[in-house]
Amino acid sequence: MRTRKASYPSASDGITFVIKPRFSSPKRSKLYSRDDDSTQGVFSNNPPVECSFDVLHDELLISIMLKLSSSAARPSDLINAMLTCKRFCAAATHRHVLSKASVAALAVKAKNWSDGAARFLLHCARYRNMEAAYMLGMIRFYCLNDREIGATMMAQAALRSHAAALHSLAIIQFNGSGGSRKDKNLKHGVSLCSRAAALGHIDAIRELGHCLQDGYGVRKNVTEGRRLLLQANALEAAAAVASCPRALDVVVGMAASNRGLVETALSLAAASRAPWCSHYRSAMAKVNDLQIRAENYIEQAQTMMQFFQGEGCSLLSDFGINVPSPKLHIANEFLVDWFDLYPPQHGLRLCSHGDCGRPETRRHEFRRCSACGTVNYCSRGCQALDWKLRHKYECKPVENWEFRDEGAYDEQDRDQLRNT
Repeated sequence: MRTRKASYPSASDGITFVIKPRFSSPKRSKLYSRDDDSTQGVFSNNPPVECSFDVLHDELLISIMLKLSSSAARPSDLINAMLTCKRFCAAATHRHVLSKASVAALAVKAKNWSDGAARFLLHCARYRNMEAAYMLGMIRFYCLNDREIGATMMAQAALRSHAAALHSLAIIQFNGSGGSRKDKNLKHGVSLCSRAAALGHIDAIRELGHCLQDGYGVRKNVTEGRRLLLQANALEAAAAVASCPRALDVVVGMAASNRGLVETALSLAAASRAPWCSHYRSAMAKVNDLQIRAENYIEQAQTMMQFFQGEGCSLLSDFGINVPSPKLHIANEFLVDWFDLYPPQHGLRLCSHGDCGRPETRRHEFRRCSACGTVNYCSRGCQALDWKLRHKYECKPVENWEFRDEGAYDEQDRDQLRNT
């Protein structure tokens, strides 16, 4: 956007300003100065004119932009404010504003990726916006093949207890992504995953549960692994109920027939002190009320079928309940869209769980289905989710599938596949 004198700079240009109070322009001050003899005459009786916007204090403008950036629903909300005037543009690029930018304000689309978008995310990351650091780290590591800088930026977010960054680094450690098989470190992966799980990251809780059940990188403990899987399912269902008020009554009616399992999940969710526990307590209260009045649940079941007739996520299949698929994180959404536009190199595959988007960084990096070998997954959590969503209806066991393609696997690959 251009003014009569110049163009407005933007944050994507890597430019930040120092805002100075401007009560009036120098030309206007000189024009209306009563002390200057040259202004006597025509303008001597006219009072000075000042714009009300010009007298606003800088801190007030920064406070306004801070509220806007932290509550922005899309990147255009912040960009449109920056294009309004120079003072708004300067306020929008202030370090406090960029450090508090919301996740939605950072949701750059893959088709719109540019050097300007990269600079904007980098500025936000430098001002300790951990969502921006994680987002840019994922893009650099998986999309731009800049492994070292990408991993460093994710580590920067992980050091400040960013749960998604901790989980992503755990997956990198489990797979040895960006290196060879020898770079795998299962113990470090479990350690990072447990830290993310302690912060309430649902995918990390599920991943840690499968690791404990299988004894993968940690001493096998089936009971504790099962408890973590139930906790992850309960938390995800609670999050779905909290995000969709209509789902509460629907889930309540279906939960009545599985009361014991639901109460177990609720106790696990309550132990984690998640913000969704209050929704589930109200859900159980409604279950009790419905049971006392002995209402007919057939209508509720029909409502549930209509509500969830699209793609759902059977995360509570243990309870006989379905919940809608959770909303993708902006980093995973970017990966999915990016590799739709730019498929991975020949021989590299994407994680078969459609909501993940992670690609292989070397051939045969991801685990494959031991029955059919047609799908592969970056983690056990993705494998479990895709199994419940889709693959269990499509999987057809094939004998010695690893030998089907002549020359596709060497002996080391086949030994690894036999052990998975």
